[in-house]
Amino acid sequence: MTLPREISRTENEGLFSMGRKPVDIPPAAGREKRSYYLNMGPQHPAMHGVIRLLLELEGEKVRDAEVEIGFLHRAFEKHAETEVWNNVIPWTDRLNYVSPLINNVGYCMAVEKLCGLHVPERGQYIRTIACEVSRVTDHLTCVAASAMELGAFTVFLYMMKARETMYQLVDKLTGARVTTSYTRVGGVKGDLPPGFEAELLAAFAGVRGILREVDGLLTKNRIFYDRVNKTGVISAADALAYGITGPFLRSTGVPYDVRRAQPYLVYDRVDFEVPVGTRGDNLDRYLVRMAEMEQSMRIVEQCFKQLPAGKHSLEEAELIEANVMVDEGKRGNIGKIWDSTAKVAANLEGQARAAHGDVLAQEPRFDLPPKEETYGSIEGLMRHFEIIMWGRGIRPPAGEAYAAVEGGNGELGFHIYSDGSDRAYRVRCRPPCLFIMAALPKMLIGGNIADIIATFGSVNMIAGELDR
Repeated sequence: MTLPREISRTENEGLFSMGRKPVDIPPAAGREKRSYYLNMGPQHPAMHGVIRLLLELEGEKVRDAEVEIGFLHRAFEKHAETEVWNNVIPWTDRLNYVSPLINNVGYCMAVEKLCGLHVPERGQYIRTIACEVSRVTDHLTCVAASAMELGAFTVFLYMMKARETMYQLVDKLTGARVTTSYTRVGGVKGDLPPGFEAELLAAFAGVRGILREVDGLLTKNRIFYDRVNKTGVISAADALAYGITGPFLRSTGVPYDVRRAQPYLVYDRVDFEVPVGTRGDNLDRYLVRMAEMEQSMRIVEQCFKQLPAGKHSLEEAELIEANVMVDEGKRGNIGKIWDSTAKVAANLEGQARAAHGDVLAQEPRFDLPPKEETYGSIEGLMRHFEIIMWGRGIRPPAGEAYAAVEGGNGELGFHIYSDGSDRAYRVRCRPPCLFIMAALPKMLIGGNIADIIATFGSVNMIAGELDR
C-alpha cells in the first residue's frame, strides 16, 4: 500500500486500539527493511487471556516488544486490609492457584512471626509435605502446558493424569482441590487423614513413571529440543538485576533457593539438591523443573520418615455425630459428650481434640478450639465465635514482619503491617512472576516470533499471582 506520508509508531498503535487493521509502514528513502506491529494477546491461546504483547516485527524477527499486564487484577492486597487476619487465607489461594498451599503457608508465617507463635513440630512437617505436593502440581502444570503449546499434546495428557492424582490427594487432605485454605495462623486446619502417607507414596511411584515417559518424549525429541535450545536466553547477571528468583534464576546457574538460603519449617532437617542450569534458556528451565519434582518427592518421603507421632480424630473409639453432640451440649449433657470425639464431615477431619495439640499452637488468643469444645461447651463456642468475629478475633501486636517461602515460580513473600487491630493495616505481596515478566522483552527481542510461545511458557506466569 502506498501512503502519501510516513505513519508514526504511535499512529500505527492507535489503529490497534480502534480495532482497525494495521498498515505496513513503507520503507523510507534508502531503507531496505521495514517493520510492522502485531498484537499478541490477550485473546491469543498462549497468552491465556491475561497478557498482551505489542510486537514490532521485521519479518519473523522480534525487533521490539512491550508487555501489558493487569487483565486479572483482583486487588488482593486491598482485600487483605478489609478482612480479619484468618479470613485472608482464602484470598491467598487465588494468588498462584496452581500451588495454593504454598501461598497459605507464606502468609501465615508472616502473621505468626508478628505474633511470636510457634507451630508444633508435627504441624511444621505437615506444612512441608503440603508445600512440596503443591510444588509438584505446579511444575507438572507448567511443563504440560508449555509442551502442549509447542505441539506435544500427548505429554500434556500424561502430565495432567499425574496432576489429577496429586489433586485427589490434596482434596483428601484439605477438603478441596484448588481453593484449599488449609493453613491456619498457628498451624494447619487438621491432621493427616488415615492412610494418607501410603496413598501419597504410591502416587509418587506413578508420577515418577510418567516423568520418565515425558523425559523420553521430550528431552531428546529433535523438534522440542530445537524449539527450546538457546531460545529465551537470559544471563545470570541480568536475572539478578531484575530480581528474578526460582527455577528461572536457577536455570542461569545461580543456586538461590529460599528453602536453603533462609530455611523455614523443617527444610533444614531434610536432604535435597538444588538443580541448576548453565545457559539460562528455555531448555534449562524445563530441565530444572523436571529435576525439582524429583527433589520435592524426596523431601516428602523424608518428612514421613521423620514425622513425629500424633493421634488422628478418627482413631478414637467413641465417635458421636457432630449434630448429636451439638444437641446434647444445648441440653447441658456435657458429661455425656465430653470424653467422646466429634464425627465430622471429611473437610473437618483432624480438627478434634486428639489431634489439636499436634497441629496447632496452643494459644487461645489465636487458635480455634477443638470441635468437641465448640460443640459441647458454651466457653468453647464463645471462644470460637470471638476468634472469627469482626471486631474481635486475632490481634497481633503493632509492628511489621516479612516472611518468604519458595513458591513454584520463586520467592513468594508477604510483608504485613499491624496497628494492633483485628485486621492488617497494610499487606504487600512479593509475587515472583512480576520480575520475570519485567524481563520478558529482553528475552524476546532478537528472537523469532515462534520463540515467544516457548519463552512465555517457561515463565509459568500465573495471572492471579502476577496482578494480585
